Amino acid sequence: MRITQSMLSNNMLRNLSNSYSKMDTYMNQLSTGKKINRPSDDPVIAMKGMNYRSQVTEVEQFKRNIGEVHNWMDNSDAALDKATQALQKFRELAVQASNDTYGEEERDNIKEEVEQLKEHLIDIANTNVNGKYIFNGTGTDTKPVTVDGTGQITVSTNNDRVMIEVANGTKLQANVESSSVFTDDLFQNIDDFVTALDNSNQGDIEASIGALDENINKTINARADLGARMNRLDLVENRLGEQEVIAKKMMTENENIDYEKVITQLTTQESIHRAALSAGSRIIQPTLLDFLR
Repeated sequence: MRITQSMLSNNMLRNLSNSYSKMDTYMNQLSTGKKINRPSDDPVIAMKGMNYRSQVTEVEQFKRNIGEVHNWMDNSDAALDKATQALQKFRELAVQASNDTYGEEERDNIKEEVEQLKEHLIDIANTNVNGKYIFNGTGTDTKPVTVDGTGQITVSTNNDRVMIEVANGTKLQANVESSSVFTDDLFQNIDDFVTALDNSNQGDIEASIGALDENINKTINARADLGARMNRLDLVENRLGEQEVIAKKMMTENENIDYEKVITQLTTQESIHRAALSAGSRIIQPTLLDFLR
């Protein structure tokens, strides 16, 4: 095949253009720290990067969900702790009032304290966190315990579970079902205790101790169930933290350049480019003046 001067020149220009393109790529990589600047640079890296970013975004959303669950559970646990203390105080007062040596006046004093504790227990049942009543199932905009003008107490029957997704395909119950703690029976037992104190009925006062013990046990059991869910939530949170670290590591390895490697490639390409320019200067067709020298 006949090789002409124009063919040599065109090949030289094409190769020089490719050399400039490679140097431009290396310079952009060093400037941005990324292997690609647009999907067309390397579709495989771009697709993998999108997948890794989706994983990181998903994990970050689940961690925000876990924060919300922690908020529910921590406040519920604190409220149940105060409720347990109040019920234990009820029991102590019932034991005191059951003493035969206590007279009517002393029992009236106990009655006043019992009524204040009852109000305190209602406040605990109506715990509101960030505008949500945490002991009313999914009806977070309504108080679970209400008191009318006559002092009649009404307890909500909404026991729906508040389920929040904390991992892909994993949902945890964030709330405590009010039916396990703040029930009609609880407040009825307290009212019966108050009535027994009014009447100085020794038998009814002693019966109140057993009823209060049952309510204390229910509260402790509800708190134990909550504690088990809190432990599981911690495990899920730790696993998500590990997934986030791995996903970010893979995303970094996929997208970020190795600076030492790219600098070496750029230096090598510059040397190749100079050699190509030097060789190209000899390929250009000599002029008549060059022959006369």
